[in-house]
Formats: sequence, C-alpha cells, structure tokens
Amino acid sequence: MIAVIGSSNMDIVFNVEHFTLPGETQKALSLDFYFGGKGANQAVAVAKLSEKPVYFCSCLGDDEYGNQISQNFKKYKIEGYYVQKNEKTGRAYIEVENSGENRIIIFSGANDKVDKEKIDKFFDKYGDEIDICLLQNEIPIQSVEYAISKLKEKGITVIYDPAPVRSTKMESLNGIDFLNPNDKEFMFLCEKEKIDFDENNLAKSMLEFKRISKVKNLIVKMGDKGVKYIDEDENLGKIEPLKVNPVDSTGAGDIFNGAFAVAFSETKDLQKSLNFANTAAAISVERKGAQSSIPKREVILKRLS
Repeated sequence: MIAVIGSSNMDIVFNVEHFTLPGETQKALSLDFYFGGKGANQAVAVAKLSEKPVYFCSCLGDDEYGNQISQNFKKYKIEGYYVQKNEKTGRAYIEVENSGENRIIIFSGANDKVDKEKIDKFFDKYGDEIDICLLQNEIPIQSVEYAISKLKEKGITVIYDPAPVRSTKMESLNGIDFLNPNDKEFMFLCEKEKIDFDENNLAKSMLEFKRISKVKNLIVKMGDKGVKYIDEDENLGKIEPLKVNPVDSTGAGDIFNGAFAVAFSETKDLQKSLNFANTAAAISVERKGAQSSIPKREVILKRLS
C-alpha cells in the first residue's frame, strides 16, 4: 500500500494578467477554490491513479474548509487523517498569470499539528501495510525528520519532495530512496551542500550531490525541459519533455510524485515510472487547479502510446 504524510489545504486561486508588483493593486480575472496542499495532492493522485485506498497522515481544522476536504477524501477512500479542534484548515493563496506560472503564499493552520504523536498513532494503525510513503515539507520539519527515521526503521520506501526547500535538513537525506526536487529546489540544495550548480552540466552537479548526500536515487524535475535522474548505480538518464499548452502549473510536481509512486509500486522500473509520472504532470498543466487537474490513468496511457 502507498501512504502519504503531509499537508492539506484549500487553494484560493486568483487568475491575473501578471504577477502583482510591490505596491500595485490589480483586478483578478477570476477567483476559484480548489482542494490542495502538497500532501493531499499526492494522496488524491495516488488514489485516482491506483484506485486503491490510500493512508494519509494529515491534519484538518474543524471549519467549513476542513469539512469539504474531508468529504473529498472519503470520495477517494483516503483515510488516516486527523481533525484538529479549534484550528483553521491550511490554505494557499495562489496567483496564476496568463503563462500558467504560479506564485503561492501558504497559511499552515492545522498542518502544523502533524506531530510525532500523530505520526506514531498513524504507524501503529497502518505501518505494517505500507510499502511506499511520500513526504514533503509543508508540515513541521521536525515531523518530517521523525517520519523519515520511522520509515527507515521499518524498511519502507521513501519518496521525498523537499519542498518548500528552505526547511530541508540535509542530514536527513542520507539513505532516502528517491529524492525528487525541481531544478530551482535542487540549485538551493546544492548551495546548502556547497556544490557548484552548473545548469549546462547538470549531470555533474547531480552526481556530486548524490555522492555527498548519500541519497539512493536523485530525480530532478525540470518542467518543460523534462526530467533528469541518477539511479542507485550512478547511471544517468533523461525523460524528454512533452509538448503542452500550459494553463496552470499548480500541483504538477505533486501529481508527478503521486503518479511515480503508483507506477513504481507496480513495475519497480525507474524509467517506466518516470515516463508515467512525467506524462501525468504534463497533462495536468493543461488544466486548472491541483487535484482537479489530475488525469485519469487511461488518459496517461493513451498519451504514452
């Protein structure tokens, strides 16, 4: 089974002509509400693409947004999350400009209540059934580190998206099965490790980072430039980009991660799984929203063929 430990948000999306400048007031072209949060996006992607129950350690507030998100989880057979009394559900305020690029401000809310106690209860209930677990940084970083240590103890495969990247603790990367930052996040991680980031020779930077951090597999998502990766045996590879008409890139990285987890759980083939994930993410940017943009499995397979 696949599990996720992470955040749940309500995404409040403003479509705009351009990113709002300091001191500027502009009128939004539209306002939309979508279910989001990096953890929830991944959990729904896994549920939608695998059509199996998903275990999700997350925390909602006891407000209307939390109730709406909970009903959505039930629809997808997602279980394991908590509802925190007297807390507001996390939310993200997102600007999406005409090119499809986005800019996001996050209010953590109940996500900050995903603590060691909740993680322990989650593992007590579901730990023996979990084969793969996805993690990100929208919950307290000490909770992320604790979850990683528990997962390593149990021998559960870890897929870690170090975003938002600034809180990533480099020492926790040792032994991670799959680390999959985007190119901007990878550049920041290189700076933390005092590695020269060479955009023109990305493979060199990746290999040096892999050896220093001791991650098993390093995957760098590069948006419209595709995906580069180094596997456990230091084999280098690239997944070519797909041609798309971008509408909204919100959640594309999360959909990539969820799709990768599903494909890898079924095939144990890194390249096939990355192709599946890359295709899922590419299709998603042609649609609005995060979870609302997750394509059906048959749509991905058709595009792959």
